[in-house]
Amino acid sequence: MSVRFDCDEPDQRREGITQAVAAIRRGQLVVLPTDTVYGVGADAFTPAAVDALLFAKGRGRDMPVPVLVGSWRTLDGLVDRPPPAARPLVEAFWPGALTIVLRHTPSLAWDLGESRGTVAVRMPLHPVAIELLTQTGPVAVSSANRTGMPPAVTADDAQLQLGGAVAVYLDGGRCADPVPSTIVDLTGAAPRLLRPGAVEVELLRGVLPDLEDAR
Repeated sequence: MSVRFDCDEPDQRREGITQAVAAIRRGQLVVLPTDTVYGVGADAFTPAAVDALLFAKGRGRDMPVPVLVGSWRTLDGLVDRPPPAARPLVEAFWPGALTIVLRHTPSLAWDLGESRGTVAVRMPLHPVAIELLTQTGPVAVSSANRTGMPPAVTADDAQLQLGGAVAVYLDGGRCADPVPSTIVDLTGAAPRLLRPGAVEVELLRGVLPDLEDAR
């Protein structure tokens, strides 16, 4: 049975975060607000939980699940040798609506789908998300909607689509700017723009003049 918490109410927010942390540690799913759209999250290091996330969305393993982190320092545990472009991007746009694709440390005990040794990572600019992520560590998070359906911009949207597949819903109100994150791939010889989004390309090129457009 799902439970839902109004994170605008301090007592509910505290209890909601506590319940969400416990749910993730049990391998269950949690819906959380971010600075783009609502996300549905699972423990990144529990393959069965990631499988449950993919099943709830109706999504295949050919679309690997991104990971949200609560601190840019978490990258040190996920990536052995971050490329030179990673730090200036993180310093300029994290927390925020920029996702970067990196080659993760081979020894990590996770299975995010058919990622071929890469991971898409973001640090969201949302206080509820950050509070949760600082307690859980990296969480596999995808948009909280069924595949092919509109992204969830409210907790109601997410609950209508995902229902009882999710253990805890954290209601942070309507998303302020429901535009997806910009995605930059740093796994090749030059940084590549994979998806335009909330962070404008001109701003990215101010940090990475050699950014290529891979669309």
